[in-house]
Amino acid sequence: MKLSPEDKVLIQGINEPLAAIHAVRMKAYGTNVVAGVSPGEGGQALDGIPIFDLVEQAVSEVGAIDTTIIFVPPYLALDAALEAIAANIHQIIIITQGVPPLDMVSLLRKAEATNTLVVGPNSLGIIVPEKVLLGTYPVEFYTHGSVGIISRSGTLTSEVALELMKAELGQSICVSIGSDSIIGSSLWEWLKILNEDKSTKAIALVSQINDGIEETAAQYIKEKIEKPVVAYIAGRLGPARKRQLHASDLIVSLPILGTDPESTENIIATFRQAKIPIADRPSQVPELVKKALKIKP
Repeated sequence: MKLSPEDKVLIQGINEPLAAIHAVRMKAYGTNVVAGVSPGEGGQALDGIPIFDLVEQAVSEVGAIDTTIIFVPPYLALDAALEAIAANIHQIIIITQGVPPLDMVSLLRKAEATNTLVVGPNSLGIIVPEKVLLGTYPVEFYTHGSVGIISRSGTLTSEVALELMKAELGQSICVSIGSDSIIGSSLWEWLKILNEDKSTKAIALVSQINDGIEETAAQYIKEKIEKPVVAYIAGRLGPARKRQLHASDLIVSLPILGTDPESTENIIATFRQAKIPIADRPSQVPELVKKALKIKP
């Protein structure tokens, strides 16, 4: 995955209210936002960012795009993503919440066939602190460091990041993989990416109870991940909810489908068996990271 300040970034739906705010913030952070797309509004500009009617027109004018960030309404997200793929953009971040599940199924089939990485929907995006902002993160909570964060929750991502910043640990990369029922790149993919990332020394996993993936995530971490991992799992005291799975999560889960995935006790026990420390609250994450990295208090 390409995540450098020189990479060219496109914003689809740039004149949507949320996009207009964050496009300016991304550019101010140093992200190389080279163009925006808003059908019917081509020829305009936002804070010096040229706006085009079509992705194809933007690429023709500014050259190959590395990443597109999609802010369009839910029912337009599939068309926007497919338009980006047709223009040879293979990193797609969907900020939009509530993309229809069947649209996501269609998109993921196309993404797999074209080797396209999809993050989201319902995502904050990705941030490499002090280098690249791709999404809607409140940047004041993020500073450069060595802890990678993978999260299913937008708000909790920033809360954990703030705690790490206060502990002078900082973050190497933070990715909000999305919390809709069907998402693009999975927890497993990002664990692998951060495990191979040279700037990441430890991984903080921020998940939600009843996602249906915690138990298999623990086993995957135990078998495949070499770097220390700590976890904070939200909702452990809440009522059970409907299970929501990424397709790859379901495949990995097959060997344990006979167990009760909704059981908080099972989840906690599985993490403990895999020797993955679990924080009771976000403020405990830095302490667990320091212990894992053998950093003296």
